[in-house]
Amino acid sequence: MLFSSAVWIKIGLSCVIAFAISFAATPVVKMFAKEVGAIDVPTEARRVHDHPIPRMGGLAIFFGFLLTVILFADITDQVRGILFGSIIIVVMGAIDDVMNLNPWIKLGVQTLAAGVAVAYGVVIHVLTNPAAFTANQVLFMGYLAVPVTILWIVGCTNAVNLIDGLDGLACGVSVISSLTMLVVALMVAEANVAVILAALTGACIGFLPYNMNPAKLFMGDTGSQLLGYVLATVSVMGMFKYYAVVTFIVPVLALAIPLSDTVFAFFRRLFHGQSPFKADRGHFHHKLLDMGLSQKQAVAVLYSVSAILGLAAVVLATTGGALRMILGVAAFLIALGVWFFVFRGNRNLHPINTDEAGNPLPPKPEEEAKDGQD
Repeated sequence: MLFSSAVWIKIGLSCVIAFAISFAATPVVKMFAKEVGAIDVPTEARRVHDHPIPRMGGLAIFFGFLLTVILFADITDQVRGILFGSIIIVVMGAIDDVMNLNPWIKLGVQTLAAGVAVAYGVVIHVLTNPAAFTANQVLFMGYLAVPVTILWIVGCTNAVNLIDGLDGLACGVSVISSLTMLVVALMVAEANVAVILAALTGACIGFLPYNMNPAKLFMGDTGSQLLGYVLATVSVMGMFKYYAVVTFIVPVLALAIPLSDTVFAFFRRLFHGQSPFKADRGHFHHKLLDMGLSQKQAVAVLYSVSAILGLAAVVLATTGGALRMILGVAAFLIALGVWFFVFRGNRNLHPINTDEAGNPLPPKPEEEAKDGQD
């Protein structure tokens, strides 16, 4: 038993109390969102809901997370930096949910929040060498430590934000990711990290009943960017400093769905001559919907893949040598298979015609006539 009973109780209470605060705060946040005009109106083709829904629900997650961490976690310099950065992210996200900020302003604020965490010691100093059969088992970052850390935090912040396109998707994937890293934190005896991740898990679960399809409230940028930021910074705090853990692979696998979707979106938009910040209808969840899946089915598919990769991350943290390499390759093949399924799979299930950017095309005249006959 790595921890005393008191530590286990603290971890359990962190999850339960964060859940209770988030669950109780969500209806209040919903009313507040309506008052300030934080409403998601489906005016774009990429939207999958058909009526206005309040957003800014991430405030409930934030309250549950923040209050629980203050109550149960040891407020070290690193934790203080994460909390300060989280406040910056939430304030910016709340403003964006009302006013729709310029993407460059959002990127600048995200970089500022990442810099705050770095200033308080949340820095990637060393990585386990992914080439398992080389003599150098670790890679020291040196002068690259700060820029790599900021890139990681900003990337994860945007990654979770980009997959927030279906009811319950970003919140549920974040639950799976935080649980994955929570288990690894327990394995390496990082009690404080485990408390923080338990608080994040509980806060997300408390919000999910209002966010599952059909959603009564969206988390908005307030929530999606908060979740990405916290998961990124806590992974640096808890897992990037252990030589015995595959320090790069574990958090990457835990966040594989949002990270891979973000990478594909970035290059897809560039190849189409678009700005990387231009929203489109080409994300994983859109492709699943285009194949004929319902929202619930598409979310279930992505939950399942995220859970499989999360399990692979946990197994990787307990093994070494050739088995570690085999499992890493297997996880990559799973991700590749999902990509093939989503982008090249069977589209005979009532497919939706889309243009190169992934936006739906209007039906052809003969299709309209057929619909009229039906």
